[in-house]
Amino acid sequence: MTGPKALEGLVEKSTGSWIYVRSHDGKRYPCKVKGRFRIQGIRTTNPVAIGDHVEFTLLPGEEEGMIHRILPRDNYIIRKATKLSREAHIIAANLDHAYLIVTLANPRTSTGFIDRFLVTATGYFIPSSLIFNKLDIYGPQELRQMEKLFDIYRQAGYPCYAVSALRGDHVEKISELLKGKVNLFAGHSGSGKSELIKAIDPRLNPRTGKISETHRKGMHTTTFAEMYRIPGDGYIIDTPGIKEFGLVHFELSEIPRCFPEMDRLLPLCQYSNCTHVHEPGCAVKKGVEAGEISEIRYNSYLSILNDRNKRS
Repeated sequence: MTGPKALEGLVEKSTGSWIYVRSHDGKRYPCKVKGRFRIQGIRTTNPVAIGDHVEFTLLPGEEEGMIHRILPRDNYIIRKATKLSREAHIIAANLDHAYLIVTLANPRTSTGFIDRFLVTATGYFIPSSLIFNKLDIYGPQELRQMEKLFDIYRQAGYPCYAVSALRGDHVEKISELLKGKVNLFAGHSGSGKSELIKAIDPRLNPRTGKISETHRKGMHTTTFAEMYRIPGDGYIIDTPGIKEFGLVHFELSEIPRCFPEMDRLLPLCQYSNCTHVHEPGCAVKKGVEAGEISEIRYNSYLSILNDRNKRS
């Protein structure tokens, strides 16, 4: 006798207890994981992630399945686990693009947080962009600040967009960018990820966040990541609000290459292994002095190096 037929599907949601897999026939099955997976030697709190393609079998007489194989990934993006500092949490896998939803107020997204997100995405070979949300609440000062940040990040090589999920400003532009791709939406709680998803496709109803009146920061509402199918054969992966983006599994020598504007100048440095900190003849430090590289970005780079040295 042969065992149950193996099915293939796409992981759309994980609650910790259950992993929901969409099979090729369009039906979604709640599944468990068979045994313990170790992917490429990575220690993770969740070896099966949103966006994974998996093989699973249905349990006899049940509408539930058992995942027994993760198919090879094109890429993945991870963050430091909340409590287990030596482990990582896989946010999502097999991404075509990652978008960070940025807000200048209610809550404020710091440039340090932006840079850690971009470094992580770049380090895992995932193209990334910034979406500045909440245009509807910005006055002249915030708009000038936004234009300054546009200049910094576009110069570094990252596309930037401005929207109002509440009013619908420029949402159509974002919708066009998402077509035919698997897209990650990340950002602080309260940054408007869920509102933007609803503006892109009103049929969807992800949970929306509130802002803490005490600290004007986002309060967690999306507890688990979830993948949504959107018009144009695209997907959005909505992630829980992320407070910190600690870098994991990065060697010191890899971090400079995750800043594209610095990586472009590395061949001009006196030393091929230049860290852009103390070496003579450093093209990056000259670029900062000349205003060709943002001092804000360079300071973020130094902060990331310092954090990485503390963990070494």
